[in-house]
Amino acid sequence: MHVLAVDVMSGDSGPDVVIHAVYNMLAKNDDVKVILVGEKKSFSTLLSENPRVEVENASDVVPMNELPSRAIRRRHSSMRRSVEMVAEGRAHVAVSAGNTGCLLGVSHIVLRSAKGVLRPAFASFIPSGKTDGSCMLDLGANIECSAEMLHQFALMGSALVRSVKGINQPRVGLLNVGEENFKGREELRKASELLQNDKRVNFIGNIEGNDIYFGIADVVVCDGFTGNVVLKTTEGVAKMIRGIIADAFRQDWLSRLCGLAAMPVLSKLQRTMDPRRYNGACLLGLRGLVVKSHGNADVRSFEAALGYAISAVRRNINGVIDEVSLPDTPPAAADEEISSLPLAKGNIT
Repeated sequence: MHVLAVDVMSGDSGPDVVIHAVYNMLAKNDDVKVILVGEKKSFSTLLSENPRVEVENASDVVPMNELPSRAIRRRHSSMRRSVEMVAEGRAHVAVSAGNTGCLLGVSHIVLRSAKGVLRPAFASFIPSGKTDGSCMLDLGANIECSAEMLHQFALMGSALVRSVKGINQPRVGLLNVGEENFKGREELRKASELLQNDKRVNFIGNIEGNDIYFGIADVVVCDGFTGNVVLKTTEGVAKMIRGIIADAFRQDWLSRLCGLAAMPVLSKLQRTMDPRRYNGACLLGLRGLVVKSHGNADVRSFEAALGYAISAVRRNINGVIDEVSLPDTPPAAADEEISSLPLAKGNIT
């Protein structure tokens, strides 16, 4: 059995969405067990008999507007207990829709960074027109990144793609404002040099924002601020395009008739552009698995995050990352307290 510790209480949508998504997922996966973590009296009426569902009571909740430095002190929160279950060996992965910075802080304190990892990074697959998605990291764990951190992200992202997609030499692109090596901030120019000189990385050079969606790179590397903005912009544009198309086919009777004729194509387009299918980001570089869902996820979206968590466990993503030979880093830098991280001062939610 693959065991998921699910934070029921965090996020914007409340227990109803989380629990419905859990039961939907369990109906499709016979080898999965779930531990629901939260204040049981808040969601007891939503529960139904299932031998693969367990409840772990947690009396506290980390608010969406909480600071990471305060969240790590909430020792009885559903977020912290979920992550602790991974550390204790009771669960293989923790899943939460809570505040990104808080989840990073709690996970770092409880699980600690894997050997040699400067900073953990959120990684997920984003839609691409010519492939089944590109892995992008960091998506919000680190606002500012050094060249060495970006170098490590490329190595971890490549390992993830090799495991998930079976691509032996995944193409790695560094997100920048231009393709030329002399463009961008100093850390990007230095990261480009590090990647060019590392034979373990199939580095194709700098890529621009419009390249992300055409399958040019299998791994897109960037800092967490840029990655989070790209992710949210992608979701917004997808929703806008779907809305424009729907409105266009509702204007008059002829438009509706054309819409009916085009329904098979439109349905496929809607599935491809639905951002809910891509919900879920894995926090790579820790001594345990943690998956972050969007805070405002609906049932279908949270179920996608659960699916991503199951896939990460089945493919032993942490074991794959541990096998990556990361560049040598000073022990103090690799195991810093979360209070000194950029997110502790201004996090992405």
